Amino acid sequence: AAGPGGTAELIRAFNAMIDRLEAERAASAAAALSAQEAERRRVSQELHDEVGQTLTAMLLELKQVARHAPEPIRAQLAQVQETTRDSLDEIRRIARRLRPGVLEELGLVSALKALTSEVTGHSDLTVEQHLAADLPVLGREPELVIYRVAQEALTNTVRHGKATAVEVNLEHRGGFVRLHVRDDGRGIGGAPEGAGIRGMRERALLIGAHLSVGATSGGGTEVRLTVPVGEAGGRP
Repeated sequence: AAGPGGTAELIRAFNAMIDRLEAERAASAAAALSAQEAERRRVSQELHDEVGQTLTAMLLELKQVARHAPEPIRAQLAQVQETTRDSLDEIRRIARRLRPGVLEELGLVSALKALTSEVTGHSDLTVEQHLAADLPVLGREPELVIYRVAQEALTNTVRHGKATAVEVNLEHRGGFVRLHVRDDGRGIGGAPEGAGIRGMRERALLIGAHLSVGATSGGGTEVRLTVPVGEAGGRP
C-alpha cells in the first residue's frame, strides 16, 4: 500500500471489495441460519400442536375402546396403545430438539444439562459434564450457537462415533467462554466434513467465535468452540 499511487489505489480497492464480500457473505449466512431457526420453531410447533394432539386423542379413543372390548382384543389394543404412546414421546423429543424451549426459559447451563440427559436416556453413551455456573451474560445468539454446536457434536458422537463415553465442558476463562466436547470413539479420520460440521463453522463465524474439530490423542473426536465475551473479542 506504500507503493506507487496506482498500485496503492488498486490495493485499497481490492481490500474494500474483500471486506464488502465478507460482510455480504456473513449477512447472507446470518439470514439463512435465522430462517432455519424460524423453520425449526414452526415445525416444532406443528409437531406439538397437530401431531401431538392427534396422537393424544388416539390414546384416549383406544383407551375407551379397550374398556368395552373382549379380553383377547383388549390385549392387542393395549399393545397398540403402548406403540402410540412411544410415538408420542418420540414426537415430543423431536420437537424439543428442534426448538430448545428450556434454553429460552432456564438458560444455557440448564439447556445443556437437559441435552446431555436426553443423550444418556436414549443411548448407552456415558456423559460426563462440567458446566460452569459463573457464566457472563452472553445474549441470545451466542447461547444458541453454543447449544447448537454441543447438540451437533453429541449427535455425531451417538450416530457416527461409536463411542462409549463423552465429556462436555463449558467454562468461562478470561474474556472467553469455551465449550469442549470430547469422545472416545473412532474419530473422524480422513472423512470429509459433512453438513453438520459446516453448519457449526457457519454459526461460529456469525458471533466471531473460533471452532476447531479434530482427533484426540486417544483416537476419538474433540470439538472446541471459543466465544469472545463483550469487548474482549478477537482471536482466542
